[in-house]
Amino acid sequence: MFKEIFEKKDTLLIGIDIGSYAVKAVLFEKTDDQLKLLQYASEGMPKGAMNERDLQDIEAVGKVLSRLRKKFPKQTKEVAVAISGSTVISKTVFMDVNFSDEELATQIEIEADSLIPYPIEEVSLDFERIGVNSADPGKVDVLLSAARTESVEARVSALELGGFKPKVMDVEAYALARAAQLCLPQLPEDCRDKLVGLVDIGANMTLMSVIRGESILYTRDQSFGGDAYTKNIINYYNKSYEEAEMAKLTLDLPPNYTFEVLAPFQTAVIQQIRRAIQMFLTSSAEEKIDYLIISGGTALVEGLQQVIEDELGLHCVIADPFHTADKEALAASLGSEKIQPASAAFMIAAGLAMRSFELCHI
Repeated sequence: MFKEIFEKKDTLLIGIDIGSYAVKAVLFEKTDDQLKLLQYASEGMPKGAMNERDLQDIEAVGKVLSRLRKKFPKQTKEVAVAISGSTVISKTVFMDVNFSDEELATQIEIEADSLIPYPIEEVSLDFERIGVNSADPGKVDVLLSAARTESVEARVSALELGGFKPKVMDVEAYALARAAQLCLPQLPEDCRDKLVGLVDIGANMTLMSVIRGESILYTRDQSFGGDAYTKNIINYYNKSYEEAEMAKLTLDLPPNYTFEVLAPFQTAVIQQIRRAIQMFLTSSAEEKIDYLIISGGTALVEGLQQVIEDELGLHCVIADPFHTADKEALAASLGSEKIQPASAAFMIAAGLAMRSFELCHI
């Protein structure tokens, strides 16, 4: 099972997001109901070390994590890490409200055997009581999460090689929704009662979630990301992968790149988001998404936010999970201007770091 996932924690957790392009990490402290950003950092991943969300080279990832470890306080080594939606199954099941935890655990394992398309001995399970069922007070809603044990163990092994102590195994969709709470002040005041779409665009995977307040209504992974943009730069301008990635950041590209690579990629992003929204609306009784938060390194692609607003007619913001955090200490050493542009890529890591203070599933 996911060990100690809902256990009360007495120490701070570093939130670590292991992606195919980079590993991102965040450390928060909480004082007087305000988060203080103690540290954040990232390290590039060797190409091929991760395939989508599966670790292919545990030793190589461990070396990356070892470099990251040196950027955080020596006394803080416990971490929260996540499994992605493509390697985890989450379902809400209904159980007798009077079940003890032991009875619930037994019944959950029986339910899981029929719900999960893998042999039960190959998966790691955990669950959480969400609350009494609104339609039947005699039942309790229970969130069941199951992941392939090999995916869990691969992350644990890489983290231990890097000098960290895995404490919490979360789900990326829940971490993203948790971090979204830090970004809601970027939206109009009525956003907590509205439908907010979250689109995290990584190098190879895009995670789409929809929340209302603190409730997750929908989540879906799509095989699409910023690597498509990088590959177009490589093909058009005969650059290496590293040169193309740098060109994306510095905009050191020919004047006609806007028409050759940027506009087609923006169009592809719009198509992906439009399709994801339509799938949500089709599967629910909702009529529209009210607001949109985009995150991930690809969210910073030139002009993307404005194109989304123009094409989809949605109020869209680039996520800043450090928006409400006290950044004074970091600003003094790093310069506050260096925090905002990078923060969109740290959404999932920030949501994981918040597990230091929040025990529930989101």
